[in-house]
Amino acid sequence: MNGMNWRGCGARARTLLLIVTVAAGGCAGLPPGADFPRTPSRALTQVEETPIGALFAGQSVEHGGTSGFRIMSVGVDSFLTRVQMIAAAKRTLDLQYYIFRGDETGRLLTEALLRAADRGVRVRVLVDDGATTDGDEQLIALDHHSSVEIRIFNPFAYRGNSTALRAIEFMFNARRLDYRMHNKLLVVDNTAALIGGRNIGNEYFQMDPESQVADDDVFAAGPVAAKLSATFDEYWSSQFAIPAEALGRNRGEAQGLPDHREKERGGPAKQLQTLPTQGIDYVARIATGEPYAGMIAGRLPLVWAHAQVVCDSPDKKNVESGERSGRLMLHAVAEAARAVQSELLMVTPYFIPDDEELQILKDLRSRGARVRILTNSLESSEELAAQSGYRQYRVPLLEDGVELYEVRSLLGNTRGSGQTVAISRYGNYSLHAKLFVFDRRQLFVGSMNFDHRSKRLNTEIGLIIDSPELAQQTAARFDAMTQPSNSYALSLAPVDGGGRPELVWNTLEGGKPVEYTREPARSEWQRTQVKFLSLLPMDSEL
Repeated sequence: MNGMNWRGCGARARTLLLIVTVAAGGCAGLPPGADFPRTPSRALTQVEETPIGALFAGQSVEHGGTSGFRIMSVGVDSFLTRVQMIAAAKRTLDLQYYIFRGDETGRLLTEALLRAADRGVRVRVLVDDGATTDGDEQLIALDHHSSVEIRIFNPFAYRGNSTALRAIEFMFNARRLDYRMHNKLLVVDNTAALIGGRNIGNEYFQMDPESQVADDDVFAAGPVAAKLSATFDEYWSSQFAIPAEALGRNRGEAQGLPDHREKERGGPAKQLQTLPTQGIDYVARIATGEPYAGMIAGRLPLVWAHAQVVCDSPDKKNVESGERSGRLMLHAVAEAARAVQSELLMVTPYFIPDDEELQILKDLRSRGARVRILTNSLESSEELAAQSGYRQYRVPLLEDGVELYEVRSLLGNTRGSGQTVAISRYGNYSLHAKLFVFDRRQLFVGSMNFDHRSKRLNTEIGLIIDSPELAQQTAARFDAMTQPSNSYALSLAPVDGGGRPELVWNTLEGGKPVEYTREPARSEWQRTQVKFLSLLPMDSEL
């Protein structure tokens, strides 16, 4: 700042100068650091030279060139599988996430990545910058390692932890910063992958006593992994993926890799054991190699099937506007939904359809197809803004004959929930999975919520798997989660005088049927918030 003595400025003056600096730096069309030199890299090509590459190449041939899949619905197992896949990598690791928290699970995964890099594995991590919080920068410390490169998708210019300053920068540059990468993907040696809806963080692995966020991943091995790697390479090389080095190393990163090693050694594992959840020795569970070892050895059999990778282009916003050609994965998912003949099952944490999607559901109902939707209730929802956008669609959906269920924040039983009875006694249960089942023959699993933001403002990725077996497994879990003890079944009650029918929530509490004529919520304040938010003109952001 031209030699200005910042230490002599008052706090208000420093804040004003920061605002001016952030605003000036945030008005460009491309992210800061977009012109920084980048080292080109691509996915591993000779996959058969790795143990798992040779293993799954042979198994794919035995199964007619298909790929192997296994649904990972249990949060703890999904965490263990990630650590174990990283530990098994021989040549390359590619990770792409919307959120990579600096809590216990995030730091244990970071430690695993560091160990992989130390044994010569090339590690590439692409993480979005939209939802970072204080502590998440622990991952950036790995960028000091010669075998690791970290890139940030569409970063903020301001690199500090002040929520207020990030909000100010967003206000001055909303058009760019509102565009986020929501993809979740891990690929090992271009042969085995984990893809789905889970971010990295305690709550997403259902290990946080305050909040359990239930989700699904699918383990995928064989030819489909190379297709998933191709999407990673496309994002990695895009103009939005900025090397961490280009953004400077401040906050916690400046301590350097040696200090980071010393600080993190054993710490996250010890802290994880203190969580009052399931009495699980996570370190011992990781050391067993299960469930990953079981999938490799065949003790936990994979389902072999054909699958389609569906993924938005990295420059989705310009594809959507027609300024550039590319892919929009919503089209493939909508096409699969239109083709349904008998039944569509939908699991989504946020349900905010547009007119075209409402018409798809209406058309399915008009030809007699059953449509069943499981989403969050007000009491279970962690995103009240999304809940405010959803509430207006319930009555029309029910009038069309759609069956609508809202998951409870405290489950009556844990079948299909992804967690144990012990953890279910704590905190708040919330749905985060994104699953569609088409005629119990095809399954979509991925990162795409059924809302405007996922369809227009976030990039997404997923798989459409042609497997009646996996579809039936998911349908069975849907049936378990829509039991009266785990969810509210919505219906309409007539109103005296012939007015618009009113919503009714039916559930089971203590083994007895209960009917609510007022929307279940954790508090009156929660009801007030969602009513206020529903008055704001922000549908396109939801």
